[in-house]
Amino acid sequence: MLLRLRKTLTRAELEAVLGLARELGYTTRFLDGGKELLALDGVGAPDHRARFEDLAGVAGILDAGDAHELFERRAGRPDTIVRVGDAAFGGGKVALVAGPCAVEDVESALEIALAVRERGATCMRGGAFKPRTSPYSFQGARERGLEILARVKLETGLAIVTEVLDPRDVGAVGEVADMFQIGSRNMQNSALLIEVGKAKKPVLLKRGFAATLREFLLAAEYVLAQGNDQVVLCERGIRGFDPSTRNVLDVGAVAHLKRVTHLPVVVDPSHASGRAELVRPLARAGLAAGADGLIVEVHPHPEVTHSDGEQAIGYDAFGLVAADARAIAALDGREVVAPRPLGAKR
Repeated sequence: MLLRLRKTLTRAELEAVLGLARELGYTTRFLDGGKELLALDGVGAPDHRARFEDLAGVAGILDAGDAHELFERRAGRPDTIVRVGDAAFGGGKVALVAGPCAVEDVESALEIALAVRERGATCMRGGAFKPRTSPYSFQGARERGLEILARVKLETGLAIVTEVLDPRDVGAVGEVADMFQIGSRNMQNSALLIEVGKAKKPVLLKRGFAATLREFLLAAEYVLAQGNDQVVLCERGIRGFDPSTRNVLDVGAVAHLKRVTHLPVVVDPSHASGRAELVRPLARAGLAAGADGLIVEVHPHPEVTHSDGEQAIGYDAFGLVAADARAIAALDGREVVAPRPLGAKR
């Protein structure tokens, strides 16, 4: 590991750095006369980098050496493939997740699920618990929503992706969900990340709307550190200054993440655009940048839905998104995973 120390170190600050190095089993050597570059030789561990970063005398980590974090792509490590029901994300597999922003009743949820399944979705998205900016906005059907999602899973065979907001709800939501969704507002809720990590179920982790990519990856590290490597990263757009779109889809982030981590990456073009007519082109952009899947809001009557109706697309539009996905994935030898025939056993 290579540390850059602060120029004006006190004796106590320097001794704290050297003392921690000895405690962790490193030998130390300065690489410059000014004693600002400190090389540490030894066997690293994921938590070592963070422990040095916490010291007042360390200005930065120039090279983590063997102290790799769990999210890092290392030589010889294959892509992690996350399987959720019929869906598979990563390792050349692309999956489509689709459904309403929030589930409201059994009839509409089943209709949407069957429609997106017919057009290529392998997972149904739908919120039972909804985080909203205003406390007076619709907060989801809650426990009744979970019952609706359980019925959808039973009758359609689609895997269920739904959001969990509170560590205390992980058990109840996990009885229905095949994949926990951690929303943008909760990306840095460490207590929640630890609990879903312990649950050992796949996790769809959305990037915070003002999070750097390192912050995003370290949020994933909370789940990975619990022994759960079934994490899918979701780029859903970051906050910009132009109100033309709800957020700014960071396509460069998708390409960067595919280089630096072994974890699958998906794109949410619905929240990124906030406008139904922009969902399809942004979905194309995300897939072209290397995304391993899409999560799309679909509703046949967006004018009456309780939340995010302006960004929901209809069934035919989703069919076009799915067709685009198959064509773009095929360009670099990837495959969009299709749902198995209705009623077929796994």
